Amino acid sequence: MTQDAPLEIFLSGTPGLEHLLRDEAASLGFATPESVPGGVTIAGDWSEVWRANLMLRGAGRVLARVARFRAMHLAQLDKRARKIDWSALLRADVPYRVEATCRKSRIYHAGAATERVENAIADALGAKPTDKSGLTVRVRIEDDLCEISLDTSGEGLHKRGHKQAIGKAPMRETFAALFLRACGFDGSEPVLDPMSGSGTFVIEAAEMALGLAPGRARRFGFEDLASFDTAAWNRLKADLPAPTKTDLHFFGFDRDAGADANATANADRAGVSDITTFTHQAVADLTPPDGPPGLVIVNPPYGARIGNRNLLFALYGSFGTVMKERFKGWRVGIVTSDKGLARATGLHFRNVSAPIPHGGLKIQLFQTGPLK
Repeated sequence: MTQDAPLEIFLSGTPGLEHLLRDEAASLGFATPESVPGGVTIAGDWSEVWRANLMLRGAGRVLARVARFRAMHLAQLDKRARKIDWSALLRADVPYRVEATCRKSRIYHAGAATERVENAIADALGAKPTDKSGLTVRVRIEDDLCEISLDTSGEGLHKRGHKQAIGKAPMRETFAALFLRACGFDGSEPVLDPMSGSGTFVIEAAEMALGLAPGRARRFGFEDLASFDTAAWNRLKADLPAPTKTDLHFFGFDRDAGADANATANADRAGVSDITTFTHQAVADLTPPDGPPGLVIVNPPYGARIGNRNLLFALYGSFGTVMKERFKGWRVGIVTSDKGLARATGLHFRNVSAPIPHGGLKIQLFQTGPLK
């Protein structure tokens, strides 16, 4: 497989949010983005794989699909896996591992499928796999159709490289980016999070307003692939547009002083400290900042993992009262797993998302229009 050979690229996403990831991919000029269960497919060469990792905010991982074939039994899987030009994909000096899943197929033993592909790669490269490798070959067999992909991201893309200080049950950056997009945020209005924790919503919004590439400060798995071209990658990064100038400011508040200190440190590492402010303050004391109205977005405790649900009704009620009395013209987005708590705000929600899986829970985004 050559540098310019066409690839099917799979952008893994969160079930229920695929349309938002598709829209983001389209806005960045990726070819033929199409929503599929669990993500989005696009077309492109290896440079588009690199660009997807660098630029996409909502994707969890970027997988380069390198083979697709029918496999009815293990011998057939072994034979066809050996036809792949592994030396054009993987380097013998870089550790790798193989992970397989089987569903509704005559090959039903994932361990046996893993072993067959491992043997094919080891014989081609002269190097055995290792469980400790961050470079993963993913084998998916469903309805007897085998797809083999290279995980080009390495660590999940929610790890931007700057959020070193986190609190309890943090919101992943990829989720935050898609929820901001769902609320219509495009970088042209202020954002405020009254329970900001480690600052994810605020920092993500500030980066979006500045036009910063989310992957600018981290390393990727594709840098260890045989197809990687260091000079071309450096040119791609050098051609990134300069940060957009903005007069907007982004605000986070939390009743935990430690959380505000962590968020401030994270914003500094992300390079957005000039346009973000984190303050130790309770929801009941919240007032709107000077300037135009914008978006209030919050991921409050649900009572499932943090806090006692019965005690949270007062918190949600206080938040709703503050919004209605002080934040005229602002839109509100609430992420929670509990409809009862959302209703306790007394806010009128014009849009409620379908349930979205998150850490063993089902969460939803509740949105208002501009408050009157």
